[in-house]
Amino acid sequence: MIKAQDLVLPSVAGLAPYQPGKPIEELQRELGIDEPVKLASNENPVGPSPLAIEAIKAALPELNRYPDGASYALVRKIAERHGVAPEQVFPASGSVEVINLLGFLFLRPGLNSVYSEHSFAIYPLATAAAGGEHKVVKTSDGFAHDLEAMAAAIDANTRIVFLGNPNNPTGTIYRRAEWKRFLERVPEHVVIVADEAYFEFVRDGQYPDSLQDHDDQRLIITLRTFSKIFGLAGIRVGYAVARPDIIQMLHNVRQPFNVTSLAQVAAVAGMDDTAHLARTLQVNAEGMDYLEAEFKRLGLSFVPSHANFILVEVGDGRAVYDGLLRKGVIVRPMNGYGYPHHVRISVGLPEENRRLIAALSEVTRA
Repeated sequence: MIKAQDLVLPSVAGLAPYQPGKPIEELQRELGIDEPVKLASNENPVGPSPLAIEAIKAALPELNRYPDGASYALVRKIAERHGVAPEQVFPASGSVEVINLLGFLFLRPGLNSVYSEHSFAIYPLATAAAGGEHKVVKTSDGFAHDLEAMAAAIDANTRIVFLGNPNNPTGTIYRRAEWKRFLERVPEHVVIVADEAYFEFVRDGQYPDSLQDHDDQRLIITLRTFSKIFGLAGIRVGYAVARPDIIQMLHNVRQPFNVTSLAQVAAVAGMDDTAHLARTLQVNAEGMDYLEAEFKRLGLSFVPSHANFILVEVGDGRAVYDGLLRKGVIVRPMNGYGYPHHVRISVGLPEENRRLIAALSEVTRA
């Protein structure tokens, strides 16, 4: 019998699928826990915008119709929000769709992508799926992107540089001066992917908004999402902003109707809900301050984070993860990201954060 893996690129046959955080329903089935706390997937604990929910309800009677394939209203709302032309906006089924499409467009055997170790797991997956080669650059301090080293790693066969800012799973950022120096060194044939899924949470005044550096010369693609601060992870919607010629290439290879009708109306409505956004930022800032203080009290080292999650050193990360599961708290083990002694913890609501700390105190003391 012919095996399917014998018919595809070796880089694809050797892939392991992306492993998401454990769903609440799975923990309930396995351990019979009635009210688990999920702090594993960097979701918005406040929930989706009430305006987005109402927009979804209003759109339900039209589910027999295909979505607007061009996402006309959504594209124009995003363009207005960022002060760019609609031709510079590509709506997507989450920003991950864009990452995969960019690999498909710009990578192939013999060409490479550059990305930092301990960065978002989709970068190597998208590279391998396209048959591209990997140039993985060490972090500057074990956690943060080293933009100088990443620029030095670029060669004639480099087509994409992936930059997470803030980076997942470390929550670290690079700042404006580093970013400007990096831009000066990147050759014109390299696509710079600024993955800014968590940018709204950053409180550092030196954080660089990559949209400010788009021009007719550089191949900069800024990725944003509605999954995090807007609380719409369940309907999968994100977008890219780039030069019109790049946007056209993305449209050429995307699936028809890639953004559902419910996602389109929810995202449009959510952008107008300033109260929801403000509440989310408040909950995240207060929760982060609380968790950092509690980790210090417990003697646990952590990486100062600029996002809505925090990387914490706990000893045996997998054992702590399993121990927390038995107490009904789901976090994310980091073995797959090269941090076997850490777990990544999303900021939750106050009661969820307190449950985490109580459970973590017991697990790490045992």
